Amino acid sequence: MSAAEIVAGGLGVLWLLGSAVYFLFGTDESAGFATTLFVIFLPVALFWVAAFAARSSRVMREEAQRLHVAIDALRQTYVNDRQSRQTENLQPTVEKKLDEIARAARKTETALATFTTSRNTPRAPLVAQAPAQSDDQPSLALGTNVEDTLPPLSRADLIRALNFPDTEQDEVGFSALRKALRDRNARQLVQASQDVLTLLSQDGIYMDDMRPDLARPEVWRRFANGERGRSVAALGGIRDRSSLALTAGRMREDTIFRDAAHHFLRRFDKTLVALEAEATDEELMALAETRTARAFMLLGRVTGAFD
Repeated sequence: MSAAEIVAGGLGVLWLLGSAVYFLFGTDESAGFATTLFVIFLPVALFWVAAFAARSSRVMREEAQRLHVAIDALRQTYVNDRQSRQTENLQPTVEKKLDEIARAARKTETALATFTTSRNTPRAPLVAQAPAQSDDQPSLALGTNVEDTLPPLSRADLIRALNFPDTEQDEVGFSALRKALRDRNARQLVQASQDVLTLLSQDGIYMDDMRPDLARPEVWRRFANGERGRSVAALGGIRDRSSLALTAGRMREDTIFRDAAHHFLRRFDKTLVALEAEATDEELMALAETRTARAFMLLGRVTGAFD
């Protein structure tokens, strides 16, 4: 018996004894038999109803606690299973995509490096041999970077590049990524995003699995304009408890991950400030749905960037 049932039994006995004394020695004959029974046994019944309710509540709490432990165990098993599949070289789809992106980025950067070297390295001889150059290959002025001669990166291409290509056949995605890698500021953000996405994938955290609560465009604008606190709290729309816990633990224990995450947050914040001034609401919503923006929402909530 539980403590509540013992208390209910004791109170019931005391009430019965008190009722017996009262009706035997302290009452008149006017009270009916039914009334006497009602007065004697109703409180006893109420005592036991309260005892059974307390017992049911305790059982439900114990069941809820056991269920919570079971759910945590299942979640941990799921995370361990995904990590074990990684160690067996069964790479998930997103990790393969990142590998494809890395290969494409290396090819693009190699081509750009070759072009820059061939145009800018032999500067002194280039001035001396200027009359002998062909008309279809004009020389660059001294101190001019190749990036300065390229057309500015459009907002649509930047947003598309920040989502990375979906498949090897995603020609639009790779085209936007190549254009972004030619732009100095965009390249820094793309590379920082690729770094954190790769590091997160080592813990089984993939942006394609995230289903964040998307904030309205005006919330992104407030954040870009320097507001913090409750007015921009909706940007931390990642609700996956396992991803948040794993990321927070990685931030505490892994110096490389922490440095990469803070560098990525700074690059994204700087790009958002520049983009917000000219971007439409539709473009900001498209940005919020990219893999890069989801990583920003996850890391921003873990690091308290929205507070």
